[in-house]
Amino acid sequence: MPLVVDFNEVSTAGLESSPVAAALAGLRAHEARYFKRKYDHVFTVEAAEEAQETIEWVNRILAEERDIVIASPPLEATAFQVKDIRVAYVFYESGLSINVMYTVDDPKRRAVGFKLSEGMEVPKELTSRFKFARQKSKLAGTIRGSYFAFKNDY
Repeated sequence: MPLVVDFNEVSTAGLESSPVAAALAGLRAHEARYFKRKYDHVFTVEAAEEAQETIEWVNRILAEERDIVIASPPLEATAFQVKDIRVAYVFYESGLSINVMYTVDDPKRRAVGFKLSEGMEVPKELTSRFKFARQKSKLAGTIRGSYFAFKNDY
């Protein structure tokens, strides 16, 4: 059953097993607010068990593009399309959030983004590969983020 992410009343529902659950919930709410304001899209998530297809799609892109395998277990995921952009998010127990922005019509505008919840360490599988920039968020505190672009079809 999909959970609508409320960015007015931030909840840790579904993320309780994370050592940074409150920060991860803030990060999830931050993303929900962005999509509501920019695209008028209601951001929902499903438990990892119910979103295996989305998680496998994201894992395939990570593996084939950069030989990355995320060690932390996924807690929740979502996939949707706004305009011509296919979007997927996976939220991990460690506090990591990975998103894929995949333009359907333009292979030059496709990217994987990584966001780290406040209080978490950079995962070993990402440490030597990416530099993370800091961003302040009222909902999530300090978010550290990085990304890479890709052009292949998935």
